Amino acid sequence: MSREFVMGLDFGTTSVKACIFDINGKLISEYEKMNSFHYPEQGWSEQDPVEIERSAVLAIKGAIQKAAIDKDKLITIGFSAAMHSLICVNEEGSPISPALIWADGRSYPQAEAVKKTIGSSIYAKTGTPIHPMTPFNKLLWMKETNYQPYKDAAYFMSIKEYVIQCWFGERVIDYSMASATGLFNPAALDWEPETLEMTGVSKEQLSEIVSPTKVLTGLKREIAEEMGINQEMPFVMGAADGQLANLGIGAILPGEVAVSVGTSGAIRQFNKGVKIDENQETFCYSFTADTSIVGGPTNNGGIVLQWLKDLLHDQRSFSDFLADADKVAPGADGMLFLPYLNGERAPIWNQQAKGNFYGVSITHKKEHFIRAVLEGITFNLYQIGKALERIAGAPEKIYVNGGLARSPLWLQMMADVFNAEIYVPESHHSAAWGAAWTALVGIGKVDSFEEIKKNIPMGEAVLPNKENSKVYKEIYENYEKLAKDMVKFF
Repeated sequence: MSREFVMGLDFGTTSVKACIFDINGKLISEYEKMNSFHYPEQGWSEQDPVEIERSAVLAIKGAIQKAAIDKDKLITIGFSAAMHSLICVNEEGSPISPALIWADGRSYPQAEAVKKTIGSSIYAKTGTPIHPMTPFNKLLWMKETNYQPYKDAAYFMSIKEYVIQCWFGERVIDYSMASATGLFNPAALDWEPETLEMTGVSKEQLSEIVSPTKVLTGLKREIAEEMGINQEMPFVMGAADGQLANLGIGAILPGEVAVSVGTSGAIRQFNKGVKIDENQETFCYSFTADTSIVGGPTNNGGIVLQWLKDLLHDQRSFSDFLADADKVAPGADGMLFLPYLNGERAPIWNQQAKGNFYGVSITHKKEHFIRAVLEGITFNLYQIGKALERIAGAPEKIYVNGGLARSPLWLQMMADVFNAEIYVPESHHSAAWGAAWTALVGIGKVDSFEEIKKNIPMGEAVLPNKENSKVYKEIYENYEKLAKDMVKFF
């Protein structure tokens, strides 16, 4: 092959995935290494950073071998990572705690205490919702409980920072990952003194904040040899998976909204500058020095459908299971579902929230429950989207990716609920492609982020059914009332 290739390395929650693309965005190969989880106590969720670093090395090696390309033709690798992880690290750079990931809820009491006192002020400075997911609240828990690794730590890092330190010997963090910690002030583009003081952490214990296009060189020889790449090949910082998913799907201009739904989900839009929601329903995370992304994440995407499938002991394929929902008209014959099985982030930011079926009658069957759950997930995304619209304006174009985007039924439901055309890329590796493109910008192979729009293979648009949209508009009004009324019971 005479073509050149680029890789996006995506540190997800469940796996590390390496994807090789050609310069035009065509996927050449992918290789995935699954991550293990540990739940030492109720509400705790941990991973082993050493295991994840090893998985990343093997994922890169596997993707290159699978692609069967000359290593000289792989010109750069960009990083993408899930947000909100936290590791205590000693002076030698070794982890002395597990990685507390976004799903870890142990700092719920600390988050609630901050919310009731100075939460609004902290949110206004950081743009990060007060929630147990954030390193800010995790550090408060560590400080208040005298967590030994916290007391012994020289540094605090995310999984992505830890891997970069292992490979390059640098302690650096990009704007987006810093912004998601709750310790960063996006207006000042620096660590926020008030949150540092509250957590007992100094700037010196955190990484240097850099651009997503920062080039990393000097990969350790033994690691390069294990990966099967040239030691001199440049890596590029990249960003958080949310920002890069928007970039990789092409939702980068004003009015362009991206919806991602896999195990969890999110709806996001890029903006110039910093836009913080006075109602505290959305986040505002930096991407570059002058752009940010506004949006809201949900804990409850495909994981809710998997729960229902397991509950019903349904052994069929996922597509056959979802197809049952097509037997039922929009509205599931009066059944509504609040999809808060896993607590919830946006728009209610309540870790204690619970799911609820409303309007169940003796005539309802399995297919009604499946449709109600699908609709509940979609209504929740729409509700987050309405909050986003207040901050960033009405959407002009909606892009969708993630595992659920493989369901034609759900894509049509999205188009109908949002009453908008839905655009879906041919590849579902949007975050990895966004990381790869950022790497191309970083090494000067392409001129801008915006150029990616010419290099995203896109499928046919899904058009809304106007009659269904009218029905869903009325149903959503009831859903929103129910969601707001139920808050007092959580």
